[in-house]
Amino acid sequence: MAKEDRFKKIIAHCKEYGFVFPSSDIYDGLGAVYDYGQNGVELKNNIKEYWWKSMVLLHENIVGLDSAIFMHPTVWKASGHVDAFSDPLIDNKDSKKRYRADVLIEEHREKILGKINKEVAKAAKRFGDDFNKAEFVSTNGRVLKYQGQIDEITRRFVEALENGDLEAVRQLIVDEKIACPVSGSRNWTEVRQFNLMFDTKLGSVAEGAHTIYLRPETAQGIFVNYLNVQKTGRMKIPFGIAQIGKAFRNEIVARQFLFRMREFEQMEMQFFVRPGEDAKWFDYWKKMRINWHNALGFNQDDYRFHEHEKLAHYANAAVDIEYNFPIGFKEVEGIHSRTDFDLKKHQEFSGKKLQFFDNEMNESYTPYVIETSIGLDRTFLLLLSAAYCEEDLGNDKGKNDKRIVLRIPAPLAPVKLAILPLLKKDGLPEIAKEIMSELRFEFNCQYEEKDTIGRRYRRQDAIGTPYCITIDHQTREDNTVTLRHRDTMEQERISIDKLKTIISEKVNISNLLKKLTQ
Repeated sequence: MAKEDRFKKIIAHCKEYGFVFPSSDIYDGLGAVYDYGQNGVELKNNIKEYWWKSMVLLHENIVGLDSAIFMHPTVWKASGHVDAFSDPLIDNKDSKKRYRADVLIEEHREKILGKINKEVAKAAKRFGDDFNKAEFVSTNGRVLKYQGQIDEITRRFVEALENGDLEAVRQLIVDEKIACPVSGSRNWTEVRQFNLMFDTKLGSVAEGAHTIYLRPETAQGIFVNYLNVQKTGRMKIPFGIAQIGKAFRNEIVARQFLFRMREFEQMEMQFFVRPGEDAKWFDYWKKMRINWHNALGFNQDDYRFHEHEKLAHYANAAVDIEYNFPIGFKEVEGIHSRTDFDLKKHQEFSGKKLQFFDNEMNESYTPYVIETSIGLDRTFLLLLSAAYCEEDLGNDKGKNDKRIVLRIPAPLAPVKLAILPLLKKDGLPEIAKEIMSELRFEFNCQYEEKDTIGRRYRRQDAIGTPYCITIDHQTREDNTVTLRHRDTMEQERISIDKLKTIISEKVNISNLLKKLTQ
């Protein structure tokens, strides 16, 4: 299946099965804003729980916070967002479409990298077991030519961004003959910066109202509360503050479903360390965060690290964890070494001392910060992209039997267990409802009695339910039910009194957390 077709099917599946709806759908939606449906909100909450417990439960020196969305406007002046939080935008004069100039260039580089990958794949097929990839990419003429293009584009791109030279960014687009994806033309406007923050008014009357901002990130809420948490929690360096919360960005070029939205949710942790130990902790959290992703059990080749070519003004090191979505490799999470920039800036603008007295060193200093920031909505999209599967089950009575299944890790699945009476008579629904009333205290169960058992299995596969139990006439005889496994479709008879133990062992979030401590 083509990646573009796969992405469209995932989007359609999200709406059909209650994962994601366009916001204000009956009014034809609102661009780049989405609502999470009955299954989507369960999956989203499970992702939050996995992340939160991996931070706060597994680390004695990490605590939580829930800061307000509205903050004093000087916060955003101190952080640099008022003056520098913008994207370089460019318009195509023929299609009238607007694009982020940096994204156009990055996607162009990815296309050239795709040519390298094709050359490598062809060579690997030709030489078989004797293929030496490292030697091939370092000696093959076409590969070296493509790599030279990428390196030159990167050099010019980084130089232009570092110098704030928007004309040089445009010239790079022109020189590389990058065309508009819609019109196919290269008739571009000048590149200009656009600030991404939403603003609003705070006050009872318009004349006396103050301009404030919807936060574009959750990190600043942690920094301005650093001292409150440190003192009240008697925290010692190193320690971290974790937060999950909404953020808002006025994305002019908002597209690709959940990947780039105007209202989104972040899961961030700011880890405060001694100056000079930042490199050590940066490497530690880089390893910890990729392990968190790998514990989900998806193909590890679909993940990669992307080192930042141009660092943000506050950072001395930065790396992204990218996932191979149906729309290509895209950022899911960032790990940044933010130095002491944020605390020093807030100390300067607020006039409040934000230093830490280290008893072991007998001195005060401004802590350095290692940040891990992961997009909740992007992680949601990652899970669906990795889990979505169309299976051909062969012929059934002369027809091709297919199923769509979401292979979501069992601890994160929206519904953990479906309880299905085989028939709507002979006392089977009554037994099923007794089981339901007992197990609903343990995990999210769903009761269903409409349609054939096969159709009900298919519906549960489509929302990712890892286990189904069927109550049949044998249940009345020996108090057993049929347990069906989503991924293999295998079935086994088990006793009703063992259901809670068996299912709990499979769907408990601790199964994922234990992988992080091994």
